[in-house]
Amino acid sequence: MIETHASTPATPTQAQARKIVRRTRGNRHGPITRLMSPSDFGHVLKPFVFLDLFDMENATLQGMGLHPHSGIATVSYLFEGSVRYEDSTGATGVLPAGGVEWFKAAHGAWHGGGLGDAGRARGFQLWLALPPDHELGPVENVYLAPDAVARNGPARVLVGTHGGATSSINAPASLNYLAVRLRAGESWRYQPAFDHTVGWVALSTGRLLVPERVEAGELAIFESSAGAIAFRADVDTEFVLGSAAPHAHDLVLGQYSVHSSPATLRAGEQRLSEIQHRLQAEGRL
Repeated sequence: MIETHASTPATPTQAQARKIVRRTRGNRHGPITRLMSPSDFGHVLKPFVFLDLFDMENATLQGMGLHPHSGIATVSYLFEGSVRYEDSTGATGVLPAGGVEWFKAAHGAWHGGGLGDAGRARGFQLWLALPPDHELGPVENVYLAPDAVARNGPARVLVGTHGGATSSINAPASLNYLAVRLRAGESWRYQPAFDHTVGWVALSTGRLLVPERVEAGELAIFESSAGAIAFRADVDTEFVLGSAAPHAHDLVLGQYSVHSSPATLRAGEQRLSEIQHRLQAEGRL
């Protein structure tokens, strides 16, 4: 259920507030802030295991060459600007603001990119741990134009289903990942699925009351519950929101990979090595 309006915002007395239990501003490295990784909040919020907030211009980013992943899926979303992408399947292009990149590395793949024609890029990149029946499966890459992204009220449904809108990306587990814009004074109520006891929000710009204040650059984690979350924008605000059923598997980490066991990690890293040799032979590395 979604409610958006400016005149009668939700308050803690109108809805049982789902409490924030932890929050962070992450670790910043130049134009990129890592808000979550498997060694900290990713362990709490799995299947969500990495989250980067980026705000880049020509002067701050020269681009990132092809680099490997396995066992995870990457979801990139821009609120502003554009980015170039390429991957080891041969796909290349430019992702504009409002578009979605879904790159399911699974058994192993390489990808990279940099700033697009706009000379600026502001948004989020999320990594999802894949369940055992997907982590060594085929690579899948989907690049959605802005008008192909499902929408319900102020929310763009990047992955999952919400309010009758369903993403065309096939989620590997029960999860939702939404991008939301609210104007100052607007409120919005998010009701997660019954099994989505994992929940968090991260702001690119602005300030929210939930009812505690959450500001731009913060990641806030909600208590374990499937209860609704009421948001009110104190100023114009752009944010992403994730909810999911808990990922009931270990996080076994490699240098570029996240798997559920040492055996699947070895299989993924072996595949990455094979792709590396091919890319070197093709002159792409």
